[in-house]
Amino acid sequence: MSSSTRPVTVLEKSDVLPALFGVWDDLDKLLATISEAELLTTQTELPGWHVRDVVAHLIGTELMLKGEPVPEADVDVSELDHVHNPIGVMNECWVRSFGALSSTELLEKFRAVTGDRRATLTAMSDEEWNTPTMTPAGQDSLGRFMRIRTFDSWMHEQDIRESVARPAPDAALQKPEARLSLDEIETMMGFVVAKRGGAPDGSRVAIELTGPMARTIRVAVDGRAAVVPDFGGPEPTTVIRLDGWQFTRLCGGRPLGAVRPVVIEFEGDAEVGKRIVENLGYVI
Repeated sequence: MSSSTRPVTVLEKSDVLPALFGVWDDLDKLLATISEAELLTTQTELPGWHVRDVVAHLIGTELMLKGEPVPEADVDVSELDHVHNPIGVMNECWVRSFGALSSTELLEKFRAVTGDRRATLTAMSDEEWNTPTMTPAGQDSLGRFMRIRTFDSWMHEQDIRESVARPAPDAALQKPEARLSLDEIETMMGFVVAKRGGAPDGSRVAIELTGPMARTIRVAVDGRAAVVPDFGGPEPTTVIRLDGWQFTRLCGGRPLGAVRPVVIEFEGDAEVGKRIVENLGYVI
C-alpha cells in the first residue's frame, strides 16, 4: 500500500492494459458459451451471487469508474445476509440494477461498457496514468488501480469458470493477466505473512507456487515484513508449497477449486506456515 507521503507505484501502461483487456476478451468469449439458465441459476462461490450477479458486478464497477452514480436499490441491501460493509452495499446496488436484463442484454452491456473503458484508458496520457488516486489498496497511481482491476476481473473470471465447469487451461494461466494478478497479490504478502499470519520477527517465509503460475514469493520479517528477492544466503524458516492458481483462490477468500492440485506442503516451521495459509484471504 502507498500513502500520500510515499511515491506511487509506477507501472507501464503497455504492460497493464493488454492484461486488463485480455481478461475482458476472455470473459466475453466465456459468457457467450453460457446459457440463459446457467447464467440465472448457477450459484458461484461468492455468497448470494449467481453467475449473472458476478457479471453485473463487473459492469457496475466499470460504470462507476466512468463516473456514473450508484443506482438506488429496490430494497435495503444492507440487510441482506451476504452484505457486510459499505463496499458490499454499493456492489449490491449495481448488481440489482441489472436484474431485469436477459443474458443477451447483459453481455451486450458488458461489451459496451468495457469497450468504452478500453477507449478511455488507451487514450490516457502517461501523466494521467501515474496520477495519485484512491484505490482499494489506499492512495496510489491510477496505473496501480488498473492492475487491481485486472486482478479483480481475472478472479471473477475464475469464479465463473469454476461455477460452470469451464476451467481455464494451463496455457491461459500463463497469460499476462494471470501474471499481473500474482504481481498484485505479491505486493500484499508482507502484510499477510506478518499481520494476518503472525509470522514472528526473524521469519523468512518462502511461498513456492507450482503449476502454470509457478513463482516463489519470499517474505522476510525483520522489525517489519517485506517481500524480498532473496534471503541473502540463509535458508527460509518456513516453506509453503502449493499450486499457484489455488493460492490465488485462498488469497481471494475462496475455497480450493476442484480442477487443480489441492495438496499444500510445509517445510521448516509448519505451525507458522499453516497459520499463514489459514489467513491468506485478505481481499474484502
